[in-house]
Amino acid sequence: MNEADQKKTVLLVDDAPANIQVVTAILRDIYKVRVATNGAKALALVKVAPPPDLILLDVMMPEMDGYEVCIQLKADPETRDIPVIFLTGQTEIEDETRGFEVGAVDYIHKPFSPAVVKARVQTHLVLRGIREQLAQQLLAIQKELETARQIQMSILPSSIPQMAGLDIAARYVPMTAVAGDFYDFIVVDDKHLGILVADVSGHGMPSALIASMLKIALAAEVPHADDPAQVLLGLNQALCGKFQHHFVTAAYLFVDMLKGTLTYAGAGHPPLMLWGRSSEGVREVEENGLFLGKFPWATYSSRELPFKAGDWCLLYTDGIPETTNPEGIEFGTDCFKQFLGTEQSTSADQFADRLLEELSRWSARGSTEDLDDDITIVAIQFGSST
Repeated sequence: MNEADQKKTVLLVDDAPANIQVVTAILRDIYKVRVATNGAKALALVKVAPPPDLILLDVMMPEMDGYEVCIQLKADPETRDIPVIFLTGQTEIEDETRGFEVGAVDYIHKPFSPAVVKARVQTHLVLRGIREQLAQQLLAIQKELETARQIQMSILPSSIPQMAGLDIAARYVPMTAVAGDFYDFIVVDDKHLGILVADVSGHGMPSALIASMLKIALAAEVPHADDPAQVLLGLNQALCGKFQHHFVTAAYLFVDMLKGTLTYAGAGHPPLMLWGRSSEGVREVEENGLFLGKFPWATYSSRELPFKAGDWCLLYTDGIPETTNPEGIEFGTDCFKQFLGTEQSTSADQFADRLLEELSRWSARGSTEDLDDDITIVAIQFGSST
């Protein structure tokens, strides 16, 4: 590529021959200069390939002034990113303010100073190059995040276990493209099931990578699936020493359909919620040891609870109680328990959807607005196993 091909292109729009002559003389040794003598010609010429890298636009022109030309340029996706510098003899603040409002990046005042013209043009060409580079980097990051999101989604269960007497629903709502929540199942047989819900501190890629580590660590605990305390102990030992600035809260539940029992253990995690025929109101079942990944000497204990047909239980992450409304008030335990105690869903899927709808109503967020935190739900409705 020769030097001429490397030159940037500047489109000069001015109806005064004297101004055209002066500006062209200043820039022609450095840039390729195209000239349009009115707004209509400028709008046509800007479409000619290759498009200009920068536009010098006179404010005062007949028929279509510079403001209107700039408005049309910024309204067109093909030309809106081309920087526009206004050429003007006016010095009123209101005039300059209007120019910035319609999308100009700078002003050059008449009579023209060669040094000022060259400096302003060079500055905004450099800035445009930086913006384009940043846009490309952002696009690359977005592609990487999307790939990471797809990988992360692939480590979550592809289906919900189907087991007589159990109606299970799971929901995973990340705060960002990638998240630190995780859930998984250990299907021992058609009467025994282990369920893990975990929450990695922080957000974004580091938390997501740690969440993926849980998938591998949980697989090693399959032989101890019926012992929640041992499962959490094994996970803690597998995670300790692997990272410094994060930790993991977790809850593990083992469902024994033959005995009609739930065995539960937690690691710094929000309590299991249990309600229905076996309890009056909503019970918080808490059996917490230290969170995972920080203390290799940590120990864990389990708690066994009976269940009956008609009971419900819920494993979840703290994104639910910590969801805030527009006044900054958290959904909290009281509202959470009130919802659980009054909800009359007939299936686990319906319940999970209604809980998310209630959180959306509380937060008053639109569908495109970020959550306060990642949200994961595993809801279970117990029926007859026969």
